[in-house]
Amino acid sequence: MPESKGRKRDDYTPPPDKTDRKPVKIGSAPWVAPTMVTLFVIGLLWIVVFYIAGADIPIMNTIGGAYNALVNVLIGFAFITAGFIVSTKWR
Repeated sequence: MPESKGRKRDDYTPPPDKTDRKPVKIGSAPWVAPTMVTLFVIGLLWIVVFYIAGADIPIMNTIGGAYNALVNVLIGFAFITAGFIVSTKWR
């Protein structure tokens, strides 16, 4: 009776070293922190300038019509909210 051929095993190859892995960059993009702070400051300045000299500045005086105060405060808070949204990308 003929004998069957034995199965040939592949040579053992060790798993790759952990030093071969590429390190992950920890941190945020360089534009995140300055953009976040700038949006916070613009929002705060918009609200402060509106309450101090809003009637003297033509753009702030005409925005919103009858709801002038509400619209200007919402614009300031929109800048501040955008700053908080950008802050979620900061590490």
